[in-house]
Amino acid sequence: MKKAIFAFIYLSFTLSSLAQNPTAKVEITGKVLNVTPNRKIYLQAINGRGNTFTIDSATVNANKAFRFSSKIEPEGGYYLLNCFDLPLGQKILLILEPGDKVEVLADGMDMPQKKGKYQLNSSSPNIVYFNQVSKITNDLQAKIEVWNKQVSVATEKKDNATIERIQKEFTKAQGESVAKIKALLPAMGTSLVALWAVGSVLDPESDLDAFINLASRFEKEKPNTQNTHIKAFISQVQRMKGLEMGSIAPEIALKTPDDKIVTLSSYRGKYVLIDFWASWCGPCRRENPNVVRIYNKFKDKGFDILGVSLDQDKTSWIKAIEKDGLVWKHVSDLQYWNSVAAAAYGVQAIPAQFLVDKNGKLIAKFVGGSDELEAKLTELLK
Repeated sequence: MKKAIFAFIYLSFTLSSLAQNPTAKVEITGKVLNVTPNRKIYLQAINGRGNTFTIDSATVNANKAFRFSSKIEPEGGYYLLNCFDLPLGQKILLILEPGDKVEVLADGMDMPQKKGKYQLNSSSPNIVYFNQVSKITNDLQAKIEVWNKQVSVATEKKDNATIERIQKEFTKAQGESVAKIKALLPAMGTSLVALWAVGSVLDPESDLDAFINLASRFEKEKPNTQNTHIKAFISQVQRMKGLEMGSIAPEIALKTPDDKIVTLSSYRGKYVLIDFWASWCGPCRRENPNVVRIYNKFKDKGFDILGVSLDQDKTSWIKAIEKDGLVWKHVSDLQYWNSVAAAAYGVQAIPAQFLVDKNGKLIAKFVGGSDELEAKLTELLK
């Protein structure tokens, strides 16, 4: 069962601006049902690499209650309520703007196989719409979990009819969920929750118009914004728009495992597949045997592959290349989601593959779709 792919959103945080605007504060009160003695709850800001910076802490009292009155970014941002800073401590996303008042009721701890529950109450539009979007996505996820179990049973029984039926039900439910979220966007306006809903829930492959519309609205209504989340989102959408089929593919010039520079432009005269993947990406690794098969089928007909890894650890990257038998050239800057190539191509999830023609023009994009890729190459390389 293929689950919905949520886009990666670029977040950043500037600590210095807090001191410049001491009135940019939020009030957060709440209770945690499961308390860890002598441990605090932390309010943390999320940066562009997915890391967090603690900006405040609070102690849970005898009534299991806590309170924050904390300074935040002048134009708001994305924050994490980290319960007790433990592996199983609950971590709750908060989208906050100055003046917001939020009440939290949380379990406080996650279970090994199940996340703890929580409620957010606030009149802030960010929290109101966050709750609505979360309910839509959680309802879909609950259905997906049931369908995954049914598909597992059907696969063992080789019951293809049931698998096909469930796939259709999933596609319909996913479409309905996306439609509900998109219907909320006009009322969200240029709020940070709109940025989150589009950037982390919608799929840029099928909902690019929503990305473009929101970016245009921000540019029109907040032309002088200094909010780094908004600026990064607009920049990312501009990159997405630039990757139109028929346009020249952005240059890639990165190092191989043996530190030699390989460029995309050096492949001119061949059809080349730019394959974004990583050793830690399960779907990528499962797809690799199909990529190997396609490479072997077309390599003598003017086709090649350039693997671009989103790895961080060089050793893991090299071992995965060897284990999966990926004999074509591979490059990476080992910067994870901050890969310059991934940014240039607007890669939001992997595996992601771009097909470039002999003249360096983009002619197709695939998301782990080996059947579609093979059909396209068969057409081109008759």
